[in-house]
Amino acid sequence: MSRKRLQQLVDSLGRSAKHFNKNEVECLIKVFDALVAKSSNRFAAVGFDRNSFRDTLHSAFGMTDDMIMDRVFRTFDRDNDSCISVVEWVEGLSVFLRGTLEEKIKYCFEVYDLNGDGYISKEEMFQMLKNSLLKQPSEEDPDEGIKDLVDIALKKMDYDHDGKLSFMDFEKAVRDENLLLEAFGPCLPDIKSSMAFEQKTFQETRKL
Repeated sequence: MSRKRLQQLVDSLGRSAKHFNKNEVECLIKVFDALVAKSSNRFAAVGFDRNSFRDTLHSAFGMTDDMIMDRVFRTFDRDNDSCISVVEWVEGLSVFLRGTLEEKIKYCFEVYDLNGDGYISKEEMFQMLKNSLLKQPSEEDPDEGIKDLVDIALKKMDYDHDGKLSFMDFEKAVRDENLLLEAFGPCLPDIKSSMAFEQKTFQETRKL
């Protein structure tokens, strides 16, 4: 990438990814280029494919849940072209690492709304909880326990009692009780891994 093109990109991302300053944006672009160069994916000229992105989520943020990682990929991939461009990477990380509560509520809701219809349905909750809970070798039917969890979640979060969570339900529940933000599976980095990523990216990359 030419210096001029890089500068234009840094300027525009400095405005759209508002939680990063221009130096940090430049560091994130360098990391993106290095990761993409390392991966042998079919989109290598333009960005990450699903597998490379999942590898990054796993190695940088310790994510292990395939279903959630897939949803994070789709949430970052704003134009749905199955490839994460440098712009989607920096703008996505802006919320992922440093988003306000409001931005994180929107992000988590998008991750959990599996079919994109604007609601988190009972079926979607069941699918995500079943997927993210550790498989316990027990006599009981694990599905029954998960159904109970879905009922508890609805009781706590479904304010308009229509049997599914709208964005307004989810937002109100999380504002009342912040711990509910990742109620259906871990889709944000924990503090330790996000600090480690930032330190590595913003301190070490500058030396390059």
